[in-house]
Amino acid sequence: MLEPPKFIDNDNYDGSRYFTWLADLCGLSVDLINFLICQISALFLASLFRSILHPSKVSSAVRHTFALTLGLFFGYFCFGQQAIHIAGLPAVCYIVIRTQSPRIVQRSVMLVAMTYLLCIHLIRQIYDYGSYSLDITGPLMIITQKVTSLAFSIHDGFVRQNKDLTKAQQYHAVYKLPTTLEYFSYVLHFQGLMAGPLVFYKDYIEFVEGYNLLKRPPTNANLDNRRSEYVLEPSPTKTVVKKVIGSMVCAFIFMKFVKMYPVKNMKDDDFVEHTSIAYKFWYAMMATTCIRFKYYHAWLLADAICNNSGLGFTGYDKDGNSKWDLISNINVLSFEFATNMRDAINNWNCGTNRWLRTIVYERVPKKYGTILTFTLSAVWHGFYPGYYLTFATGAVMVTSARFARRMFRYRFQQTQFNRMFYDILTCLTTRLVMGYTTFPFVLLEFMGSINLYLKFYLCLHLVALSTMFILPTFIRGEKRVSKSVSDEKLQISEDLCKEMDGAENSKKAVNAIAIANGTVNIPHDKENDLSDELTKPNLNTSACAREAVSVKHDQCEMDQLSSKLKEKIEAETKNIEEFIDKTVTDTVTGIVEFKKDLMRDCEYPTLISQDGLRKRTNVNGESNTMDESSAFLKKEIEVINAVVQQANVLPAVLSNGHAK
Repeated sequence: MLEPPKFIDNDNYDGSRYFTWLADLCGLSVDLINFLICQISALFLASLFRSILHPSKVSSAVRHTFALTLGLFFGYFCFGQQAIHIAGLPAVCYIVIRTQSPRIVQRSVMLVAMTYLLCIHLIRQIYDYGSYSLDITGPLMIITQKVTSLAFSIHDGFVRQNKDLTKAQQYHAVYKLPTTLEYFSYVLHFQGLMAGPLVFYKDYIEFVEGYNLLKRPPTNANLDNRRSEYVLEPSPTKTVVKKVIGSMVCAFIFMKFVKMYPVKNMKDDDFVEHTSIAYKFWYAMMATTCIRFKYYHAWLLADAICNNSGLGFTGYDKDGNSKWDLISNINVLSFEFATNMRDAINNWNCGTNRWLRTIVYERVPKKYGTILTFTLSAVWHGFYPGYYLTFATGAVMVTSARFARRMFRYRFQQTQFNRMFYDILTCLTTRLVMGYTTFPFVLLEFMGSINLYLKFYLCLHLVALSTMFILPTFIRGEKRVSKSVSDEKLQISEDLCKEMDGAENSKKAVNAIAIANGTVNIPHDKENDLSDELTKPNLNTSACAREAVSVKHDQCEMDQLSSKLKEKIEAETKNIEEFIDKTVTDTVTGIVEFKKDLMRDCEYPTLISQDGLRKRTNVNGESNTMDESSAFLKKEIEVINAVVQQANVLPAVLSNGHAK
């Protein structure tokens, strides 16, 4: 039985010490006990916030006041006099928001908030270097995300035109300055003060005032007294219990295994000098993995608190299941089994990723997006050299991974076995690279990290640089179709059912749809020919796209049309059936029968050639010319289009396999 790790009390901790006896009993430091007490209390109070203080029962001002008051209490309980900073930073930024022009407010708030945060980081680093104890810098980092994202949303709403905004920026744009109560409630609400997650201002206001429970939430308006348009709000109990259990499991794993791989060993001379490089890699992987479970525990518990208060509900999926993923901060399994660095980063600290994408990546020139995003992330964490080594290495690894994916991935997509082998190989490689990249983040020290990198002979750095600058000269990567050509192919695939005037063969239709859907890769030696062939002005087909897709694999010219394409077609067929069943009621009977006839024809087609005229022979041996079939199909498709237009829906099933 492993002993729990011993946590030493920090004399610099300024929070409450009332529960020191409980800390001694559990073998934990008092700061961790205070954190757990606050989070567990918040979990139960969140249930009262959702039920007793429901927006249908009390005003939004009451909900704002309750959330703000609890947040201030938790802050003082955990941080003592340091809690002045959790009020000071947002207060200064609120003055900036109220006094500065919307044209420059985002830059002003960013400068003020980051300066304030970095000063606190520096002070903490001076008096408590290398400590992992609970500190005010944690909440301040979340507050900085909130005030800066709000400032950028105000800038988008007041200054920029809607056409110049991305979809995310359009959604989060703010057109009305928040009141003092709304602002401080958003920044300091008890659900997300201690460990996040980040929630954007618009989402929080809609949650507090009840807009997220309306079928059509109004924008920047107040709820009236009529509550008749509320959608059915499900109970979050199942989701909350699941996340709490996951949080407890992660805490158990951290407590039991962190002592087996302590981070401090990686800077000991005995470890650095007298262990093999293979063991160093293994130790770095395991040590960083154990540390991650501490973050998993905190983030899952914080997410459960938000969900238990009703925050995070986004509606229902197509199967009627409730979704509570609006502000989820971590996807544990998706991160641990990611097959590339990009997917791993996207599933780690998702709130921070959304913040960085919103205020940096989408607003700077694309060629500088990655490096500037990693730079801001490093600065936001503080001044420890290990942070900058990790993010500098991470930027190199992410960039090289893009090159490697372009050069090698398409070579493993021909068969199911090759794809599975590629996924397993890249998953293991990502684990190795993740440990190599992130150990300076937990080691913190510059020379300790450099010494260990030198013992690794900078091997993965050299591999990454070779992948970016040397291998592309010897290994041809997968060619990407230009945007204009891709758009043309997409349009062609959408128009296949309309082009019924006869064609040389149905293989072109198969290839067109497969390329447009991204289910096949274009061979390098045939890409140009295929592009020219598909973009001819008089493109014709022998049948509609659905029938063309049913051509057997051994009749196709492209090796990539294997089981993956077959699975894609089956999925698209299912989506078409669901679309028809859900959007059309009484008038759909004839369309459903027509669809079934088409599917039956697709299963038993036999193409023959007689006197140069292409015919289709049915099951009974009777044949009809393609001209008659084409005229009939055209007429039926016109009927479908008329019904779809009346229902005000756009199927787009041929282009992406989804009904929108």
